[in-house]
Amino acid sequence: MTTSMPTSPFAGPAPAQGLERAAAALTGHGFTVEILDDAAAARTRVQELIPEGASVFTGASETLRLSGIEEDINAGGRYDAVKPRGLAMDRATQLREIWRLMSTPDVIVGSVAAVTETGSLVVASATGSQLPGYAGAAAHAIWIVGAQKVVADLPAALRRVEEHCLPLENDRAMRAYGKPSALNRLLILNAEPYPGRGTVLLLRETIGF
Repeated sequence: MTTSMPTSPFAGPAPAQGLERAAAALTGHGFTVEILDDAAAARTRVQELIPEGASVFTGASETLRLSGIEEDINAGGRYDAVKPRGLAMDRATQLREIWRLMSTPDVIVGSVAAVTETGSLVVASATGSQLPGYAGAAAHAIWIVGAQKVVADLPAALRRVEEHCLPLENDRAMRAYGKPSALNRLLILNAEPYPGRGTVLLLRETIGF
């Protein structure tokens, strides 16, 4: 599922060698990595990886939305979906409980803004709702990553966030909420210290921002 992107040095898919280098580096840093052909394969793999009945939180992600993974988790009835539960709660009186639910599910599923060939994941967020789970609070994490998100190193990843992802997210936020997004929080995962906790599904196609 290839999405239309504006002209940008960060919009095109990384070559196969780049995916392989990123996968090898991430594996060396403790992540479990699979290279898949496309979003359809990732959609199937996510269902295989998450046991039925598990509590699952989906981080905000165009990749999840476009692939159908978000709908599978939050509306499919197979899992204890955290996001719908949180949206039904009163943010004025239950905000701390909402944050606990989002931070400590059995599985958190999402994407990242960039993956480096040196083995780091970079996540940008306006609110930070997905960051505790990504960083370690969730028992397991799964990231689905389009081929255009693979870059050489951390400086390139940070440029991708500011020059490519933020403008696209601003446009989306203006359409959805009537106000721009913001780069308020940034998470860099350089390694996964707990074997088997973090899984990265690298796609050969582009999808999402």
